[in-house]
Amino acid sequence: MDYVRLGSTGMKVSRLCLGCMTYGRPEWREWVLDEGASRPFIRKALDLGITFFDTADMYSTGESEAILGRALIDFASRDDVVIATKVFHPMSAKPNDQGLSRKHILSSIDASLRRLGTDHVDLYVVHRFDPETPIEETIEALDTVVRSGKARYIGASSMYAWQFQRMLDLQERHGLARFVSMQNHYNLIYREEEREMLPLCREMGVGVTPWSPLARGLLAGSRKSRTLRAATDAPAHKWYDHHNEENAIVDAVEQVAAARGVPPAQVALAWVASRPGISSTIVGASKPHHLDDAVAGLGLMLSDDEVATLEAPYRPRPVAGHE
Repeated sequence: MDYVRLGSTGMKVSRLCLGCMTYGRPEWREWVLDEGASRPFIRKALDLGITFFDTADMYSTGESEAILGRALIDFASRDDVVIATKVFHPMSAKPNDQGLSRKHILSSIDASLRRLGTDHVDLYVVHRFDPETPIEETIEALDTVVRSGKARYIGASSMYAWQFQRMLDLQERHGLARFVSMQNHYNLIYREEEREMLPLCREMGVGVTPWSPLARGLLAGSRKSRTLRAATDAPAHKWYDHHNEENAIVDAVEQVAAARGVPPAQVALAWVASRPGISSTIVGASKPHHLDDAVAGLGLMLSDDEVATLEAPYRPRPVAGHE
């Protein structure tokens, strides 16, 4: 496993990050694994050299954080791992139990730390942009979280580039803790981030940690295998709409993979990991081979011709994943 700086910070992260949305309560999503089934994946990730773990308070309404926290206490030293969690989405029907207000952020970080069983997270991420809260209120609350020692760094997730730039500008103007990472939707089927967000992150020294590098499994063959997640994942049905262009991209991945003699997932992950400015790719794992494929994908060096084959079918598409 290789380790790189997260953006312009001095903190090193593994080039793969284990996304923990898959671990929690099956009652929350049918395809989610319970604690007993989840722990072996966290342990295997550590065995493979993955030290970067991403969760969120809304995953299984906090249970993902609790499972990850207990596993890391049992399997790792706190200083050896990088823990990221996120805040924004509703945790209940109560009006102040959501969004990026000062009230919600300061309550949420404490709740996340209790569930994770730690006194700090390494990266605290705003899960989405909150149009109902003044930006100044959000970034001042995040600065409070950092200055209190409850988070070492702060990051952001899917939003428009102008929104991210506005937040960065205000952080710099007021001398507040600055976003060091952007966690955005990016894969061979969805490349709209290449227009503005990725160039902005490279210019500003912000690390990029893309989510859904396999397009919710489509680039790994889920459309053919008809997995439970593929059948029940409502966001995926909205983001990936079965257009001919998508099928052509999947075909291109399978073509390159067949010529290489490797699974399609490895090719799709290799492409994302090799794009300029990518610090660490977030991958989920619910089957034993998922982590093996992810690690193998890091070592797969694609030729210029292979990259051209993979990228040729892409056509512009509507923005997806900001909701």
